Amino acid sequence: MTRTRTTRLRRPLLTGTTAVAAMAVTAGLVAATSEPAKAATGPKLSLIAATSSITLTSWKEDPGVYLDLGTYLTAEGTPLELKVTRKSYKDPVTITQTVYEGGKTKAKTLPQGTVKDFSGLPGFAEITVTDEAGKKVLSRTEDFCPNNASGRVRPDAPATSKYPESCPTNPFTLGSVWGVEKGWAANTYAGSYTDPAALAAGTYTAKIEVAKKYRDLFGIADQPATVKVTVEERSYEDEQGAAVPETSSARSAQGGEHAGHGTAHQAPTAHAGHGPGHAPTPAQAAAPVTSGAGPSYNVGHGPLKAAPPALPWALKKEQAARAMRVGDTGGQTDGSRKAPALTPLSKRPAGKPSVPDVPKPDLRSLPAYGIVVSDGEGDITGKDYLAFSANVWNAGPAQLVVDGFRSPGKDKMDAYQYFYDAKGTQVGYTPTGTMEWDPRPGHMHWHFTDFASYRLLKADKKEAVRSGKEAFCLANTDAIDYTVKNANWHPYNTDLSTACGQENSISVREVLDVGSGDTYTQDLPGQSFDITDIPNGTYYIQVLANPENRLKETNLDNNSALRKIVLGGEPGKRTVTVPAHELVNAN
Repeated sequence: MTRTRTTRLRRPLLTGTTAVAAMAVTAGLVAATSEPAKAATGPKLSLIAATSSITLTSWKEDPGVYLDLGTYLTAEGTPLELKVTRKSYKDPVTITQTVYEGGKTKAKTLPQGTVKDFSGLPGFAEITVTDEAGKKVLSRTEDFCPNNASGRVRPDAPATSKYPESCPTNPFTLGSVWGVEKGWAANTYAGSYTDPAALAAGTYTAKIEVAKKYRDLFGIADQPATVKVTVEERSYEDEQGAAVPETSSARSAQGGEHAGHGTAHQAPTAHAGHGPGHAPTPAQAAAPVTSGAGPSYNVGHGPLKAAPPALPWALKKEQAARAMRVGDTGGQTDGSRKAPALTPLSKRPAGKPSVPDVPKPDLRSLPAYGIVVSDGEGDITGKDYLAFSANVWNAGPAQLVVDGFRSPGKDKMDAYQYFYDAKGTQVGYTPTGTMEWDPRPGHMHWHFTDFASYRLLKADKKEAVRSGKEAFCLANTDAIDYTVKNANWHPYNTDLSTACGQENSISVREVLDVGSGDTYTQDLPGQSFDITDIPNGTYYIQVLANPENRLKETNLDNNSALRKIVLGGEPGKRTVTVPAHELVNAN
């Protein structure tokens, strides 16, 4: 169990969003291979290096080198596809490989213990660094997320990859899909899951190889990659016209890439550097510790690590700008893996409302996490708050689609839920409450009212405190279970820059896609309970989806999730103890 006390929730200094495209790997790296006469049971996997030499930067003010060495795992013949699941939070995480036989697929169960969580294959890459004298100065292993930054290795490869864009880190993830598309390559760099290396300025040789257990498991040849590494030391003060980047301590307070609902959602920067040819800032070079999630996207602010980068940090500015353009046009081969936007209709629905007999969403709540005691968002004396992160997700089999329409001069929008048949044709709608503008910092968008409710329950499950927050902007911030029926591995509105509108909007469409969830992190206004006058003892944080049953679902019996906590301490110095939730030990 975890006991946590903080005096103030730290506000994120920078919030990013998931990158929308991946770097193209030079086609000449590997020769195109012809399809075998007989279908193989698994892909032909190879470790390659995009370059024989690379220059890395160590900043004097924030030393450390991030070992993105430009090594990739390629897949030929068939894709590498892995499904990672757990039956419940009482069960361990298991993994299966999708193999192809005679044009059909089947699941091959991999050995128990191959994975421990949903962050990737542990200890996949083994890295050894030697200096110019041949002396070993560094040896480490790094995890590998097959959904990492990727690109095509030959021109006849599929134009787009069907696989998600990173590995989820929400502690309550239930199912994930990892993959390297046929004819594609995925970066083996562990990103924010790894620490910077302490290397002085100089020249080194890095040897990268796949761990033997994975070579044996997937039939990967024992062919290590070797990269010459030049480490240069630079200072922020020497950067002409460059903004001073955050330090390590500042990094720890901010959200990572794939950030969830935070104070600001900016357009993806593709992790570009200070300027042309400059290395990334520390804030870009390593995602901070966060409270975790991702449909690959969103991680909030708290104790868990962010997902691996969707783009290599070593991209130059011109490459980053090119990666920002979605699609395979103009010679770009990054592959668009983003679903098209779902825009609101131009006018209110006409005709008689109806709830047809078609597939509907299934909203489910996850247990609260990122739980801390705080003194609030401002200089409030004599107050204790219990802050937490919460997620409501859609188990499908249909999207939740809600449109809001504003009458001229009105402060609220009228909200409608839409229904679609198997072909995606709208076949019905029903009124479902309202949307309201939230002007508070950290929000500043349209919230759909009564989407969820937060309640602090006593040990006997009777209500002690109810959060005033019951309105939400819907965004697909986390991949909770991409193995459910009709799960969309590439949802569109993965952050608040793509959803929820502006103050002068006349209409808004908010969508919660199948398999994805929406995380609100503990640093947001309203994301807490006032526990100043609540006695010490055992309580439960309840996250309740669709509290008034206004939304039409396939199942209303699975909308509540409880997380046990124990309050202690004394006024002004309250503590919270968070026991493990079955096998999930994350506060």
